[in-house]
Amino acid sequence: MALKGNLRDFTITQLLNLVNLACKTGTLVIEGPGDVARISFREGKLAYAQLGEQESTLAAILRRNKKISARQYTILQERAQKMTDKELGLLLINAGYLSQTDIIESLQQYFVAVVRQLFTWVEGLFQFDTNTLTPLDKIPVRMDLENLIIEGSRQLREWEQLSQEIPSLDMSLKFSDRPGTNIRNVNLSVEEWRVVSYVNPKNTMRQIARTTKMNELEIRRVVYALLQAGLVEIIRPGGASVSIQPRAFPTTDKKEQKSLVYRIIDRIRSI
Repeated sequence: MALKGNLRDFTITQLLNLVNLACKTGTLVIEGPGDVARISFREGKLAYAQLGEQESTLAAILRRNKKISARQYTILQERAQKMTDKELGLLLINAGYLSQTDIIESLQQYFVAVVRQLFTWVEGLFQFDTNTLTPLDKIPVRMDLENLIIEGSRQLREWEQLSQEIPSLDMSLKFSDRPGTNIRNVNLSVEEWRVVSYVNPKNTMRQIARTTKMNELEIRRVVYALLQAGLVEIIRPGGASVSIQPRAFPTTDKKEQKSLVYRIIDRIRSI
């Protein structure tokens, strides 16, 4: 199966569907915006995934999933650094620290998280290589692709809708001059508070996304929600690029939230 092309013509979801229907074995390499992803399949099932230079050793994945403590992770890094993931996995199972299920579920969650990040990629080159399999030192899994394909299709539709509403992330945000009455009952999520704390005519949405570590889909979701709430407006950048700092910190207390919103608005208006 010689397959190569551009994500502008063939989406990630379509690629997964093709691999699934054809029950193919091999590795899909995708050169995206600043990163390279490698996804391996065995007989049409997800076996392994790696994104860029992310720390993806078994020890790091187990630590991320809180299957081992920070101290245990440090010990493994020092004493088992020459072990492959397969050897480390057997060591942990035989020593009674973890079960095989613990390890497999942690790997599955990590690989799925990698694939989910790719759903927002609309630019990039891809190539499917049937001669490249899962790295020999890694632990492969076997996961059906159907649910991922359905999720990817939903995200693609959402992406298309949000891209129409917010075509460019190189625009800035400002607080509405006449916020709607619903601002008095504002109850923002943690992600929305993170974005609100950086709202400033000098900060583009792209800058805010980079600073808050959100991908393009996530930042569009949050901005669209703020627009619908009448809290912000999209404007042309009001100044040169700057190193941005948060203006506030999230709080779960509703009274503090209301007070904080008004203070932020007053401060921005005074700029």
